[in-house]
Amino acid sequence: MTDPSVRVVTISAGYGAGASVVGPSVADRLGLPYLERVLSPSLVRATAGRAGDEDATHEERSARLLTRIVDSLAAIPLDLGAGAPQPVEDVSSEEQVRNEMEAGIETLARPPGGVVRGRGGMVVLRSCPSAFHVRLAGPRTARIHQAMRLTQIDEAEATRRCDDTDRARGAYLRRLYDVDADDPALYHLVVDSTALPLEVCSDLIIEAAQAFWGTPT
Repeated sequence: MTDPSVRVVTISAGYGAGASVVGPSVADRLGLPYLERVLSPSLVRATAGRAGDEDATHEERSARLLTRIVDSLAAIPLDLGAGAPQPVEDVSSEEQVRNEMEAGIETLARPPGGVVRGRGGMVVLRSCPSAFHVRLAGPRTARIHQAMRLTQIDEAEATRRCDDTDRARGAYLRRLYDVDADDPALYHLVVDSTALPLEVCSDLIIEAAQAFWGTPT
């Protein structure tokens, strides 16, 4: 049974699926906090100020950060004995990074809850009975075309961003949680957000979440 004082929606999405539009809309209409970027303090310090970030879009910065996280974690020795090399300053273990990231997400398990986009929220909050998990998906080509429309970029650039971002997000989830973001078993609702207008996707999520919580529509 869900706690009526806690309402949580986690939104996982591929590049171009429209989460940047749907996420804030769902949060605003439900009157819930919106948590878009949950970062490990250690990795923020370690990866801050990298060249090229100043001119990058939000999606690009997010993808680059995830790539750095995965690269850093992959370089961490499994046995950190005395004198073991540290791949990134202030990052001592995969467990440290995961704990820091999860601490931010888990704040949503307390009243009033909230909407979180990405960062494995559907895994971190899977034991939270009030968490409603959503996946926004769609064919790669359709997501690329939607990204072109939403961000006013050409097809070549949208394709590059799609491949880079999907690769980074997939690697992050596999490394930290050993899950595939496209596994429907992780979600209560999967929506092809390239086949429906994004406002309709928001409507579907809100109606389904309210039914899940047992609250009136």
